[in-house]
Amino acid sequence: MEPQNYLGIYISRDTATVVCLSLIGRHGKVLGCFSVSVKEQEQASPQALASLIAQGCTERNLGFSEVSVALDCAMFMQHSVHSEFNDLKQIAATVRSDTEEALATDITNIALAFEITSSGQAGSESTVFTAQRKILSEVLLSLQQYNLDPVTIEPDVNCLSRSIAAKASSAESQQPGTLFGILSHRNGYLIAPSVSTGGGSQKASTTRTFLLGPTQDRGALLAREVLVTTALVRGGEPINCLKVFDSAGAVDHRQLSEKLSIETDGVDWLASEAESRTTADCADAVDFAIAYGAALAHWEKGRHVNFRDDFNPFQGKKIKLQKALKIAAICVTVLLITIGLHYQIQLFKENKVRRALSAKFAKDYSAVMLVQKPPDKAGALRKLGSEKRRLEEAKKGLITIKGEKSISSKLTLVLTAFNKCAKQTNLNIKSVTFTARDIIITGDTSSRQNTQKFFNTVRNNGLEILRPSYDSKGGRDGFSITVVPKT
Repeated sequence: MEPQNYLGIYISRDTATVVCLSLIGRHGKVLGCFSVSVKEQEQASPQALASLIAQGCTERNLGFSEVSVALDCAMFMQHSVHSEFNDLKQIAATVRSDTEEALATDITNIALAFEITSSGQAGSESTVFTAQRKILSEVLLSLQQYNLDPVTIEPDVNCLSRSIAAKASSAESQQPGTLFGILSHRNGYLIAPSVSTGGGSQKASTTRTFLLGPTQDRGALLAREVLVTTALVRGGEPINCLKVFDSAGAVDHRQLSEKLSIETDGVDWLASEAESRTTADCADAVDFAIAYGAALAHWEKGRHVNFRDDFNPFQGKKIKLQKALKIAAICVTVLLITIGLHYQIQLFKENKVRRALSAKFAKDYSAVMLVQKPPDKAGALRKLGSEKRRLEEAKKGLITIKGEKSISSKLTLVLTAFNKCAKQTNLNIKSVTFTARDIIITGDTSSRQNTQKFFNTVRNNGLEILRPSYDSKGGRDGFSITVVPKT
């Protein structure tokens, strides 16, 4: 395979012309060309024609990367179809129904390709080409048997129009009112090339095809078809120059000019092609120009008039590579999402353990430090260390740096209060709990009045009562108090 070489095949029911083009120079370099035919075979078929094409490429050692096919005009039909839309996507979505309505026939088994010729407020006018799906499938499957999978299958007149745009001089192809009349041995083509309308826009070309019989007057038929085409070109713009080429050499330019009353001239570049190519392997210069235009399709950017877009989209290496890249991108995305979820779950588990430890620490801290919420981690550890040292000093009976009384002194005050009123109030102490800051006392007396006497005695002994609570049960007045030394 040669990545810079392209193969153009112009194929009809029993003949084919092949051109191999290299991406060199302005219009490429022709590496080889030949024509094959199955007319003389008893069983002429697309398979036999494809076999001859593959054999010819092998014999001439033609290497190429892509293939394009130009379909002979005897294998398709051309129609003018109106659409209510101007947008290309909307036209593409409705062109089949519009064509079916215009033809008043079922087109289920028809493949179509279209080209927008003009647009306006009333909608768009399109040239629609229709071909039997069976015919296209036979051509496509026959070529694919020999590894000739065409990227595009276009009408021959579009490929010829592309050759004219590439080969003809600017004065010939861009001059308004110029019409090319090209006659091969079996077909006729009338092409008004696209011209620039200013502002960077391009006026679409007008193309028509017709069949030629072996006994027909080629000049008279061409004159009649030119008159029919004149009304179609650029909305009625007059034809002032006719460029004619006839493979059979039967058309007289002077007689045609007198009959049509317009300037008539030959196509010099096609004439030179006829002199050079027909002496080689190509049977017809027009066939060569069509196959050459098919090969040029790989250089032309934008939309093609391609039958494969409708009935059997190209699944070649480029699309396969694009699909592979899409699948790879999806797989990488899924992999990254999976990895992210895995680490997110691990982080969630770690945070769950961390939150559990933090909750346990906060509960223990509140129990030790007698506050609701601990400060930040560093402050909490610092305060716990300070409290530990204070408790160790308090355990030894020392006074803390804040001037608080030692536990032993507070215990002395509590016991003194007990002794003063125990008999008078029938006091019963159930528990005494000491902390670094206060003492929690629970007990009961014989009545609420005696409980108040006990509270007064505690206060008179230099202690302050905090958060008192009462609970009467079994004829006893229970209480729970927190006492701290008065400041």
